[in-house]
Amino acid sequence: YLNPVGNPVPDYKNYFRAFLDNLNRLPGQDLYFEPGRAVVGQCGSLISSVLFLKNSGSVKYAILDAGMNNFIRPALYNAHHKIQNLTGIDKMHKYHIAGPVCESSDIFSKNVLLPEIKRGDLIVIRSAGAYGEVMASGYNLREPAHSVYSHDFAREIPKKVML
Repeated sequence: YLNPVGNPVPDYKNYFRAFLDNLNRLPGQDLYFEPGRAVVGQCGSLISSVLFLKNSGSVKYAILDAGMNNFIRPALYNAHHKIQNLTGIDKMHKYHIAGPVCESSDIFSKNVLLPEIKRGDLIVIRSAGAYGEVMASGYNLREPAHSVYSHDFAREIPKKVML
């Protein structure tokens, strides 16, 4: 996840060749594939900062400045995505990672083991490259996330990217 540059690209040519060689197609019949998120899913991450922390009984919540309006897959499909604290290095704790939208479904993940989270920490939700931006909405008057496309993340990201 952290350094996709330099990782081998899957050999799709030979993968699809197996279908072409083994399917009984009619003369002139073409075969098409739509790999969907298998190709682009790993190519995007949602980076958000922690607005505040709260406890509800024994549950620790980290409330992010991004919510279900920015990335609805967890709320809509109960999709699971790898979540990391980019700035935390302390003792590990379990957190519910939530958004600021006033909806009970505005939860990215529950009981995620992460280094201690503090207000302002950067939290990244991985594998958000498919359907994240295209399914985003202005629900509850929330602004969409700012998109940044980069080959060299550290060099090209503005000092402050608002979500």
